[in-house]
Amino acid sequence: MRETRRPFASVVPPVAAAPATVAAEQDTPRDVVVAGRQVPWGMLFWGAAGGLVLLGLGLSVIDLVSDLYGHSGWLGTLGFVLAAVASVALTVIAGREAAGLLRLKAIDQVRDQAIAAIETDDRATGRAAVTELLAVTRQMPSLARARVRVQFHLSEIIDGRDLVHLSERELMTSLDEEASRLITNAAKRVSVVTAVSPRAAIDMLFVLVTALGLVRKLALLYGGRPGALGLVRLMRHVIAHLAVTGGLSVGDGVVQQMIGQGLAAKVSAKLGEGVLNGLLTARLGLAAMDVTRPLPFSALKRPTLQDLAGGLLRTADRGDTVPAGATPRAATAE
Repeated sequence: MRETRRPFASVVPPVAAAPATVAAEQDTPRDVVVAGRQVPWGMLFWGAAGGLVLLGLGLSVIDLVSDLYGHSGWLGTLGFVLAAVASVALTVIAGREAAGLLRLKAIDQVRDQAIAAIETDDRATGRAAVTELLAVTRQMPSLARARVRVQFHLSEIIDGRDLVHLSERELMTSLDEEASRLITNAAKRVSVVTAVSPRAAIDMLFVLVTALGLVRKLALLYGGRPGALGLVRLMRHVIAHLAVTGGLSVGDGVVQQMIGQGLAAKVSAKLGEGVLNGLLTARLGLAAMDVTRPLPFSALKRPTLQDLAGGLLRTADRGDTVPAGATPRAATAE
């Protein structure tokens, strides 16, 4: 006799949910809304306003050319040729401005990557920063040998921090010396001109022109090619950098040194004002150097205000002025 067995139940009981899944469902809020990107209303406004202005100018030019054709055929042809030349020139200028802004952005990216490589000592980040730096300095003939040396060690150095330090020593040393010379000469010119200028308005105008020219020269020296918009962007960054690092205050013990030597009792007030304007110009140049330099100061020593403007203090202490074209050995950065 075979033993009769009961058949298995064909209905499988429901499986309970995993505790982790239940807990995850309980912890996850149901009313979470993923925040999207904000609409750039400012960019839209200026883009639309600029488009309307361009359309208005285009219609005005078209009407002007039509009126010229109505008066005479050769006048209309001349107006059309002038309009075409102006359009081509405007396109080229816009292209140069865009290229300058992109180049400044690339320099900022190199600096950010170099800072990240120094902090994290990551080889990939350091290699990417050095590769971009070589691309930025590719059109500098004076750095040809230095680029070859950096390229030779690019695949040998493992640490990202050491790779950035090597690139800074090889590529930035000569550029920093030239930048120090530019800042020193600009500070001397401002000091001399403001010391002999009879009006404050002339002083302000000369200081403004010198500051703009100094920032542009430093940007060109370090590989940037700023146009008008790029120069405005650089000046805004320089002012922001000055605000972060203490504004236009003359630091590094220079004011204390001037007061301790009794400068006010030894020279005239006008000469003291010229020296102070020269020191402020040197301070602005140091901030512009930090903004336009592709790499942060890490392996090399950052120039100080006293290093660049020491000749101004010694000149003012003697009570005589320095000719605009002279370059004292004490004021030249080594």
